[in-house]
Amino acid sequence: MAQTFLNQKLIVVGGTSGIGKATAKLVLQQGGSAVLIGRRAEKLQAAVEDLSQYGKVVGEQGNIADPAERDALIDRLKRDHTDATLLVNAAGVFLPKTFLEHTEADYDLYLDLNKATFFLTQAIARNLVTDGNKGAIVNIGSMWAKQAVQATPSSAYSMAKAGLHSLTQHLAMELAQHNIRVNAVSPAVVETPIYEGFIEKDQVHTALQGFNTFHPIGRVGTPDDIAQAVTFLLSEQASWVTGAVWDVDGGVMAGRNQYN
Repeated sequence: MAQTFLNQKLIVVGGTSGIGKATAKLVLQQGGSAVLIGRRAEKLQAAVEDLSQYGKVVGEQGNIADPAERDALIDRLKRDHTDATLLVNAAGVFLPKTFLEHTEADYDLYLDLNKATFFLTQAIARNLVTDGNKGAIVNIGSMWAKQAVQATPSSAYSMAKAGLHSLTQHLAMELAQHNIRVNAVSPAVVETPIYEGFIEKDQVHTALQGFNTFHPIGRVGTPDDIAQAVTFLLSEQASWVTGAVWDVDGGVMAGRNQYN
């Protein structure tokens, strides 16, 4: 495999599973190194051990929604990882609930995650600007930020992801002068552990098969489907792409098959 990311370090917020982990694997396979940020120590260690077969990878544990833990994590990133030039914001939570049922605690799950994403990205961008390094950032957005799906009511989640799409465009404008590109991908249904928040782990695969025909291509996505697009946006092959929010969604935003 081509050494596209030779001598480059990637930080993945939410890198212990799903899209974040798949992206780290691809970067490692292409000559880069990776820093995985995860909340659960045991899951983080397992991901580090699994990905170590592909290259140099380390873990940084912390609950980014907790202000004290986030601040401590930012201090470690400033101290130990100022050489990172790539960032993927892949941390997420998805708990469908109708608008009328939402509590303030439900809303804060998404609000706190966006706040963490904002300030972690700021810290890493400051490192890049201070050291005069060019860089690339990719945010994992969502198709739900663009259109509602009756089967999965998710007003607070969608509001948060729409904010992330907007942040992507603003940062692309502000950071372009520093040779830092900022893009996002907007997936539809992708089979990742995010669904385990409201579906039993051993039932996720079967449950998501009901969404295959929702996508014109005829199947739900895989983490690797999204990671391939993310790594392209991180690479120099996309050196003239910034501020984009790419639909990587099996054709959903082009037009959907009827879903029953």
